[in-house]
Amino acid sequence: MSSKYPQTPMDLSGLKTVSIYSRGGKVQIEHFAQPPSPGDSASRLLDKLPRLLAADTLRSVVTALREARRRGKPVIWGMGGHVIKCGLAPVLIEMMNRGFITAFAMNGSTSIHDFEIAISGATSEDVEAVLPDGSFGSAEETGRWMNEAASEALTAGTGLGEAYGAKLDAVGKPDLRDQSVLYSAWRRSVPVTVHLALGTDTPHTHPAASGAALGAGTHHDFRLLCSLVSAMGEGGVYVNCGSAVVLPEVFLKVVSSVRNLGVKLENFTTVNFDFLQHYRPKMNVVERPHAKAGGKGYALTGHHEIMVPLLAAILFEGD
Repeated sequence: MSSKYPQTPMDLSGLKTVSIYSRGGKVQIEHFAQPPSPGDSASRLLDKLPRLLAADTLRSVVTALREARRRGKPVIWGMGGHVIKCGLAPVLIEMMNRGFITAFAMNGSTSIHDFEIAISGATSEDVEAVLPDGSFGSAEETGRWMNEAASEALTAGTGLGEAYGAKLDAVGKPDLRDQSVLYSAWRRSVPVTVHLALGTDTPHTHPAASGAALGAGTHHDFRLLCSLVSAMGEGGVYVNCGSAVVLPEVFLKVVSSVRNLGVKLENFTTVNFDFLQHYRPKMNVVERPHAKAGGKGYALTGHHEIMVPLLAAILFEGD
C-alpha cells in the first residue's frame, strides 16, 4: 500500500559526519561525581558532587559566603515565613553566631511565626478549620503584643524588627525565646528588618493595630535595610530564601535607592533559595541588581528544610 501523502521522506544518505574525538563535548568524565563513602564530611560530599549545574552553583555560593565572612562584608538573609515554619530557626541562629549571617530581613509572616514560637512554642494554625467561623488570625497574644511593639517602636523611633525582639525579651517564655531569630538577633544586636504589606498579616486585623505605627516601623526598617545593603559592594552577599513577592520587590527598591544616593554598589553576590523559582526573585534578586554592576546571581532549587541545613553543615566545617 502506497502513502497518501504527496511528500516523500528526505534522503539523508548525503549527511556529513564528524569524529566524536574532534567534536568533544560540554560534559566530560572529569565532571562526573564520585561515589560517597561512609563517614564523608559535608565538605567532602560537596567535593564529590558533579562539576556541573546546581552542584557548581552550590560550590560558588559556599565560596561567596565564606569569602564575605573572611572579609567582614555583609551577609543579609531575606526570609519568607515558610523558612521559620520549617523549623530552621536554630540553624539560622547558629549561622548568625558563626558570622555567616550579619542581618536578617523578614516579611510580615516570617516575623509572626517567629514571634509565636517565642511566646507559645507553636505556630501555623489550621486555616481551613478556623476560617469558616471567622476566627482565623485572631490569636489575642500575637496581635496584642506585636501591635504594642509597633506602637513602642513609634515612640522610640526604632523599627519593627528591633521592637519585636525587645518585646520578646519582656513577654517571650525563657525556655522558648532562644529558638526565635527575632529575640536571638536582638540579644546580639544583629539587625532585623521587617517589611509589611498592610492587610496581609493577621496582627493587622487586631483591635490594637495602628496603621501609623505599623507604617512608620516598616518604613524605618526599609531605610535601615538601605544602610545595610549599601555596605554590600565588593564582596557582600544577599540571600533571598522563600519570599516570592514582598522581599524581592523590597530588595530591588533598596538597591535603586542606595545607588540613587551615590553609593557605588557593585560586585556583590545574590542568591535565591526556594523550592520553586518564581519570576520576581529571578529578576529582582538574581538578575537585575547585577546589570552593569558586576557580581553574580545564583538560583538554587530545593526544599528549605533540606537545603539550609546542608549549606550550614558545609559552612561550619573547618570553623
